[in-house]
Amino acid sequence: MLLCPPRLWPYLILGEYAYFAQLRYSMVDKYGMAWVIFASAFLMPIVALIVHLHRKMIAATTNVWLISVAASSAVAISLLNRSFSQFLWPTPPDNPFVATVARYAVGDFIGILTVAPLALLWVRRRSESDWAAGFFKPTGMAVGLMMLLGVSAALLPADSATARTSLQVLMALPAIALTCILGWRGAAIAVPTLNLIIGLTTPKPYPSSFDPHVFTTQLIMAIAGVALLVLGSRITHYYHHYKIRDDGEKNAIKLARNSHVASEMGLRERALHLRKIGDGMDISLNEVVNWLKLQGHHEIAGGLLHTAVVHSRQFRAQTSMVYPTALDHLGLYVALQAGGVREAWELTHRVTRPRLEGDPCQLSIGLQLAAYRAMTDAVTLLLETESGQIQVRARCGRFGRYRGIVVTVAMLDAAYALSETTMSMAVERLAGRALAYGGVVQCRRNRVRMVLLEMPRTAPHDAMHSSPVEYVKTTDRGSSQALT
Repeated sequence: MLLCPPRLWPYLILGEYAYFAQLRYSMVDKYGMAWVIFASAFLMPIVALIVHLHRKMIAATTNVWLISVAASSAVAISLLNRSFSQFLWPTPPDNPFVATVARYAVGDFIGILTVAPLALLWVRRRSESDWAAGFFKPTGMAVGLMMLLGVSAALLPADSATARTSLQVLMALPAIALTCILGWRGAAIAVPTLNLIIGLTTPKPYPSSFDPHVFTTQLIMAIAGVALLVLGSRITHYYHHYKIRDDGEKNAIKLARNSHVASEMGLRERALHLRKIGDGMDISLNEVVNWLKLQGHHEIAGGLLHTAVVHSRQFRAQTSMVYPTALDHLGLYVALQAGGVREAWELTHRVTRPRLEGDPCQLSIGLQLAAYRAMTDAVTLLLETESGQIQVRARCGRFGRYRGIVVTVAMLDAAYALSETTMSMAVERLAGRALAYGGVVQCRRNRVRMVLLEMPRTAPHDAMHSSPVEYVKTTDRGSSQALT
């Protein structure tokens, strides 16, 4: 019923009834026709009804429903079989009714847990595309270890029941390890393997023999199987939730990064267009100046040329602040020292010469642009809301597999403390760019510190993790120790 859709269940019911009819036909004289008919006709429909009643649970994300279906089916089938034997046999069995039902239910439950998880694993083999990547190696090791312990238990002498039971219980350890590694798929392999090995290696004097020690082991294994399946289901459930959330965060970061890059490309096109306009204005003014010189108006031409040079330089400085085109070819540090930002900072007489270390050309253009915008926005914010001299520091480098930059915009006075309003505004304005590159913004005492990180350009782009950010969050020793 796990392998077949509900539309095929009538054929399963008819097939099982035909099997029981031909199997029990020779038992009519001993047990009676009523037992042969009724005991053969009700088992599969009862199980089908149980599975049907669990259809809402089956649609859930977890696989805990399998435990409920297995327990309900085992109890129902054992109760039916024992009831039919009690009431329809000419000579009812003399075994205690409740004890017999309990023994049969445990056996049926273990039998279901031996087969049903494998069927469920087969049905859901295509539910996830990457589940088989790390599946076979831990599975082979765990199954091999369980088989080794099972064979060792089978080779013990008959009077070593305690040692055999201990080895059989130890088989649960690799099953637990496999469940913790692979989730419900590991439990779907571990539990059937555990039950099968114990069943094959347990000695039986005759088919219907009952051994209290073996029954105790079966009870332990049944409980262990339930625990492993539940544990595996919960591990897989939380893993899926974590993966969905992690994928969502990565997609959000990727979209934010692409949005920033797209906006920068728009500003780049606008800056290039402004430069063309400026070049055209310079050419036109030079033609006017040359014409005035030819007409003998040298003083007017000189004054116009001086004014044109000043205005052209200011126009180009403002254009570079729209988009730092020097960054594309010469890197972040040159764009800071040779563009309009440097002149704007110098005119305030409050920004000291930046301290820039490392090679920013090792970073991607997108990260350099994000660092440029974050740095200029931080300086502008402190100029607007605080008083005193401002110092800008930046350091590029590596942290393990990551490349990145640490930017610190601080008040020159170490005893100065930023206001709460400034700190909150800094986080609101700057956190977007930092988070888009796996970084963080910190406001401590007199400074605002920003960290932007990325994987090297030769590595997969989606391998960004949070460990470097956590490192930066837990240390406050300056930029020279954050990235080295």
